[in-house]
Amino acid sequence: MGDRTGQPTTAGWPGQVADWLELKDRALDVAAEGVTIADARQPDRPLIYVNEGFERMTGYPVAQVLGRNCRFLQGPDSDANAVAEIRAALREHRECVVEILNYRKDSTTFWNRLSITPVRDSSGEVTHFIGIQSDVTARRLAEDSLRRSKAALEQDLKLAARVQQALLPPPEVEVGGLRIAHAFHPCDDLAGDGVGIVPLPDNRLGLYVLDVSGHGVGAALLSFTLTHLLSPTVEGALLTDGTGAAPTVLAPSRVAERLNRQFPMDRTRQYFTLVYGVIEQTTGRFQYVMAGHPAPVLLRRGDPPVPVAGVGLPIGMMDEAEFTDESLTLEPGDRLYLYTDGVIEALDAAEEEFGHARLLDEIARWRDQPLRTGLDLVAKAVRAWCGDSLKDDVSLLAVERR
Repeated sequence: MGDRTGQPTTAGWPGQVADWLELKDRALDVAAEGVTIADARQPDRPLIYVNEGFERMTGYPVAQVLGRNCRFLQGPDSDANAVAEIRAALREHRECVVEILNYRKDSTTFWNRLSITPVRDSSGEVTHFIGIQSDVTARRLAEDSLRRSKAALEQDLKLAARVQQALLPPPEVEVGGLRIAHAFHPCDDLAGDGVGIVPLPDNRLGLYVLDVSGHGVGAALLSFTLTHLLSPTVEGALLTDGTGAAPTVLAPSRVAERLNRQFPMDRTRQYFTLVYGVIEQTTGRFQYVMAGHPAPVLLRRGDPPVPVAGVGLPIGMMDEAEFTDESLTLEPGDRLYLYTDGVIEALDAAEEEFGHARLLDEIARWRDQPLRTGLDLVAKAVRAWCGDSLKDDVSLLAVERR
């Protein structure tokens, strides 16, 4: 009588040896993995042993397996590269580990993590190959599902990024005696920054730069919402009061108060910083509010750039926060720069910030360039500082009275 190796049983062997061999057979049979042994000295390396784990995994009974080469598990969708690696390892008498799509007896497929190890005799000649088969189908299916989900998410993010870009104002705008330009460089597909130029009644414009805390989809969604709300075309708009032919333009501090009530941090789990102002096209008077945001930079004709006055808490940080209006007047030739903290906090390879001083230097350096050209050069200097590896969104908006 023979066992699953096709060889004689241990009957008649010395008791201790027989018991030991039977114990090893039982241990191999209860293993979850498939175990095979192929004879390297015979043509086509036939299988001379398979355990019960192999039978359970493949559906092939031992009688249909012994004496055959294990390639019968391969099928039309088995990866040619994996097959070539197996053949090369057998030919070169070396170990290999591959994952290959195999076929069961009922023609269903499973992913097999196959490990092949050569066995050598005392002279160093390879006599057998041991194969260990593990069914990794569940893991491979999970990985494939994850890849598909990731690809779909990336497509959705790219679409959302295009929508966000479409909501931005034109790169340069000329209205009355004002020229306005912006630069917008998100660190990811979606940005938590917002930049806006909003037409208002009585020849005025609303200008804002905002920065939502954090990154990713959550910050971008709040940025989308704010960009939508900071528009006079929205019913119940935040920037004006009243309806009809002549709505009243709200003071910037009132706008900040409304936003603070509408977006408390305990509900949104986020806060945002903001500088928002209203500029009169004819006089250049700019009334603005600062809410936890870096101070804009004023560049008067013939003078060095300087930060403007103003302080305030971020929006959503405190329920009863109070905000104060500040004002200045742009004379012909003057420029005003609004920006997010991603500009001054950009880090180089040594973890040094770009900083306020470098920003002021760059603004002064390009003062004789056209507004948009100079603004793009400032943004380029920030990107160069951090090797084009932005850790935060970089957004700037500049206005010039012509």
